[in-house]
Amino acid sequence: MTDAEHTPPTPAPPAWLAEFGPDTPQHPPPPPQHWLADVLASDGGVVRLRPITSDDAAAMEEFHSCLSDRTRYLRYFGPYPRMTPKDLYRTTHVDYHDRVGLAVELGEVIIAVGRYELLQDREGPRAAEVAFVVADAHQGRGLGSILLEHLAGAAAENDIDTFVAEVLAENNTMVTVFRDAGYQMQRSRDGSVLHLEFAIDPTEALLSVRDSRERASEARSVGNLLHPKSIAVIGATPSAGRVGGAVLANLLSGVFQGPVFPVNPNRSSVRGVRAYGTVRDIPDEVDLAVVAVPSAEISSVLDDCMAKGVKGLVVLTAGFSETGPAGYAAERELVAAARGHGMRVVGPSALGIANTDPAVSLNATLASVMPGRGRVGFFCQSGPLGAAILGEAAARRLGLSTFVSAGNRADVSGNDLLQYWDSDPDTDVVLLYLETFGNPRKFSRIARRVARAKPIVAVSSGRNATRTTPPSSLERSVERDLFAQAGIVQVDTISELFDCAMLLAYQPLPAGPRLAVIGNSAALGWLAVDAARGAELEVRDPVDLGPQAGPEDFHAAVAVAVASDEVDAVIVIFAPPVPTAVPAYAEAIRSGAESAAKPVLTTFVADHGMPNLLATRGTGGVVGNGSIPSYPDPERAARALGRVQRYAQWRDTPVSATRRPPGLDTELARNLVQQWMTRSPEGDWLGDLEAVRLLDCYGIGVVEFREVRDAAGAVAAAAELGYPVAAKATGELWRNRSDLNGVRLDLWRPSAVERAYADLAEVSGDEVVHIQRMATKGVGCVLRVQDDPSFGSVISFGLSGTIIDLLGDRVYRALPLSEAESIALIDAPRAAPLLDGRTGSGRTIGEPVDKSALSELAQRISALCDDLPEVRELAIEPILASPEGAAVLYGRVRIGPEPNHFDLGPRRLG
Repeated sequence: MTDAEHTPPTPAPPAWLAEFGPDTPQHPPPPPQHWLADVLASDGGVVRLRPITSDDAAAMEEFHSCLSDRTRYLRYFGPYPRMTPKDLYRTTHVDYHDRVGLAVELGEVIIAVGRYELLQDREGPRAAEVAFVVADAHQGRGLGSILLEHLAGAAAENDIDTFVAEVLAENNTMVTVFRDAGYQMQRSRDGSVLHLEFAIDPTEALLSVRDSRERASEARSVGNLLHPKSIAVIGATPSAGRVGGAVLANLLSGVFQGPVFPVNPNRSSVRGVRAYGTVRDIPDEVDLAVVAVPSAEISSVLDDCMAKGVKGLVVLTAGFSETGPAGYAAERELVAAARGHGMRVVGPSALGIANTDPAVSLNATLASVMPGRGRVGFFCQSGPLGAAILGEAAARRLGLSTFVSAGNRADVSGNDLLQYWDSDPDTDVVLLYLETFGNPRKFSRIARRVARAKPIVAVSSGRNATRTTPPSSLERSVERDLFAQAGIVQVDTISELFDCAMLLAYQPLPAGPRLAVIGNSAALGWLAVDAARGAELEVRDPVDLGPQAGPEDFHAAVAVAVASDEVDAVIVIFAPPVPTAVPAYAEAIRSGAESAAKPVLTTFVADHGMPNLLATRGTGGVVGNGSIPSYPDPERAARALGRVQRYAQWRDTPVSATRRPPGLDTELARNLVQQWMTRSPEGDWLGDLEAVRLLDCYGIGVVEFREVRDAAGAVAAAAELGYPVAAKATGELWRNRSDLNGVRLDLWRPSAVERAYADLAEVSGDEVVHIQRMATKGVGCVLRVQDDPSFGSVISFGLSGTIIDLLGDRVYRALPLSEAESIALIDAPRAAPLLDGRTGSGRTIGEPVDKSALSELAQRISALCDDLPEVRELAIEPILASPEGAAVLYGRVRIGPEPNHFDLGPRRLG
């Protein structure tokens, strides 16, 4: 008998497989990896979303069998106790194009499933039927909304325009999911079944709903960390000189309002508290685990926390991404495993977290000093710096509401804390010490919203934790402008951070820039005046009370200043020439400012922070609103006030919506970019004529020109365009040169055109020359879009010229631009007065140009780059701005693969 006779025959495929036809793949393609996402549920817990694969049959059967009869009835319109082999096959064998299935997991258990399937015989736009079901134990966590978002994202990738759903009318939960998603739905009813239909384009309403859900879930996620009911300290020791001992001592001395469980396999108790060998051994629930064991032991600790159902981890342990590639890989594995089991991670290499709310009293940090209760939230990355920051806050008597030091920021980031503080009733001011920005587009979006109600003060250490060189002046300029656009009060040092924080935490915002300076030292008064003027404040001569002024003199002067309609803020300087009793002076200043609805600052005998004598006390002795901060010198007081006044001015500026200019052909532009990307998948600069064609789709007209290759063609082009014309060399070295060696202007005759062509072709070594109609003379300007390594695509504006370039007089804004932002962009450069026909001193030198045309041009560029993320770089240069408009003489565009900006798609953790 041969070997072939021993081989059993291949079983015939089941008969029902033929019913599916070619649209159900027997060997599905690999699932799209970019569809994998860690997502926050509405309760702040983490779940993992991934494409369904053919290996999921057993897991799908288990998921279905665990659904209640009621849930199965609402989803399948009948009992449907078990999935048939045919339905199971169709559910798990998808093509990720016309049929898509997504599963939501917790641990390795599927807890929700969503799918869509293309409607083949439907006329009109491509449409798919969508449906999803959630395990009973996880209903009410917003998983249906998450599935709908991600299914819509997948459908949009696959050119599906419309979703259709059939829902039982009694299924109120499912109807609510569709209704609250932000889509514009059409509804019809056939007996007990509702037919829902909606376009899946991301409208403003849809994005608003998405952002609102993201904000709520991220806030709850951080809230879970900052309001634990129980804590395990893994690696707890009796020694306060070791990490595990220091954090345990702080938790116990801070009187945390819940049980603290030391975990140490070698001890039965630590600091008089019963200890456990592992987290699994703890008999009660554990909300938060503080990890203080060597990095090599993290894996086993993580397994224990997963098994115990811990909700969050604060990893104090170092030795991860800061050590190199291997440490970075271990850090990513840690975060992935934690998220996969529903946990969020603060750290690694974190200083810890704190919440001063008396109902919580959480000090899970390594800091030796913790500030008192206040209404300021603080986020930083560096552990050692975080300890110094807490010490400085305590020394200045600046109270905090909550504090988070995220260390390597592998999971929980400044964006998460901004979302939390936005809705936290106990936080009025936000302080940020940033080393990296995570998702910069999301940071800008959140900060703009939060800063409208709560001041954000930020200091950045260098914009990239991995860099080995200091940031350049250009990078600092981009950061400065984008922070200002988002309403962030940017400072350069920790001292300046606290200078602004003291003012914002305890005093009202100034209504304007008018400052009164009162004091008993003429020299210090003039120092304050000079610093105030340098900070763009309006100030008259100081009120000098003289060295012999008594408390009543200070009281009267302060009371007059705060009551004046011509004063928006007051700086009071008290520097006695000889030792004297100061309480009476403090009381005089405080009582004089008592009725003030405007900020009052002091230089009070060089005291630093919040002097007890100038503080007002609330419940429990907490420093409250109306307390008057003191600065060691009047210059620092003036600089802090200047920054706060600019923020107040930004906040008073009405919010302007992003306006899409008329006459945009987005569909043609997308088709063109797709064609060019097919030609050059890695991206490239577009040809000059291609750039003109793309810009024209957005109403950006380049002054008409012809591309010629000989003198005869140049003369013919000039005749066609009409004299006078300009001739321009096209080689890379010859574009936009300040010496104009590659340009011949005001050519009025054919012979001049012939000669210009010959000269330019010879000097450039390129036969291609542009013949362009002469534009109206005007002020040269430049608009560019470029990729910033920290903030993504940014637009810049400035005037043309070598001197302007040397001075770096460019301003930057994040995209997209609102109408008001585009107007402000044009007015922002230091040389902008030239556009109004005057010098910086106000002397008239010409007619004002049409700045509205420049603003309109910036909005069109913004719309182009927002619609076409493949546009990686764009330069409109030069632009001649004149009273008649803005003439674009040249445009360059570089396209490339779209970056992975998760902030543009469905919700996910970065």
